[in-house]
Amino acid sequence: MIKGESLYSKTIVLFAFTSAIFLFSLFPSLVQKYYSTGIYSYISSLLRFVSSIFPFAIGDIVYALLIGFVVYRIIRFFKKRKSLKKEHRIIVPLQILNFFLILYIIFKIVWGLNYSRPSVSEELGIGNEKYTVKELVLLGDYFVNKTNDLKLKQTKIPAYSIKYLKTNSAKAYDLMEKKNPLFRYQNPCLKSVLNSWVISKVGIEGYYAPLTGEANMNMALPNFVKPYVSCHEIAHQLGIAYEDEANLLGYLTASNSPDVNYKYSANYEMLRYILFEIRMKSPEDYKILHDKLSAGVLADFKTEKEFWRKYNGEMFGYMDAAFDSFLKLNNQPKGIDSYQDIVIWLWNIHKEEITP
Repeated sequence: MIKGESLYSKTIVLFAFTSAIFLFSLFPSLVQKYYSTGIYSYISSLLRFVSSIFPFAIGDIVYALLIGFVVYRIIRFFKKRKSLKKEHRIIVPLQILNFFLILYIIFKIVWGLNYSRPSVSEELGIGNEKYTVKELVLLGDYFVNKTNDLKLKQTKIPAYSIKYLKTNSAKAYDLMEKKNPLFRYQNPCLKSVLNSWVISKVGIEGYYAPLTGEANMNMALPNFVKPYVSCHEIAHQLGIAYEDEANLLGYLTASNSPDVNYKYSANYEMLRYILFEIRMKSPEDYKILHDKLSAGVLADFKTEKEFWRKYNGEMFGYMDAAFDSFLKLNNQPKGIDSYQDIVIWLWNIHKEEITP
């Protein structure tokens, strides 16, 4: 019974700790003050420092070990299930519960509480005024012209190495830090995923590993999208949890870099989101804007579509979907009433530059 009593006590402590974290997450301003801009900045910097010692993505190994441990315990349980005593009917479920409570606590402390911080758009002073269809089309035209111009300015796109991206993306964040401390990025840690083929097959461009603080890149991607993707993943390292918000930081950082390839990568990616939104709301205007794209930009769209066609049929469908299938594929039951946060923010950032 001593073991059982100890297990009960452990469960109570873990449940109390989990409850405290959950209650704390209900107060975004406190999360922002004490966690996101407080303790998390030290945790993430320390994790990046430790992880940067290793030249490979240790997060991939950590997750593989976790999965292996779970599988091992399941197999062991089924092998010994006949010899289990009555008390194990309580002990085993409690052990499983404790395991997941510990994972939850670790995840929340090392990164997950950032989901409860206020929107980063508020911190950056970016409005949330929604656009009309006419304004959306104007935004699309603005980005088409901008992306076309940047494509003309490109001379050569480097065959990016992970070291090059880490160094230059960190420099881009250093420049943005001069405008806002939100962009402060210490101990850069950008890694190439261990298996780009597997990551490409599941349709992933990059991902953040919370337990190790690593931003991981799919280096099989076409070179022209890599600068933006690297800046996007670094945004997650800085505690930007939601994808649209990481898109925003990635765009602001890459588009303000002095490197034209970074500028192009950022504007190309944002143009995709805008065109998809226009395709939902006004297919006729989408066709007009699509026809205005330069041959170089269209070639990049084709290259990216062919990349996903090769590795992942669903991602290819996303890149080249017809209007109806696009809505279905992306679970947009509201149709033309739907809004992407990143497009709303892009409108609010650039509306003063756009003339009807």
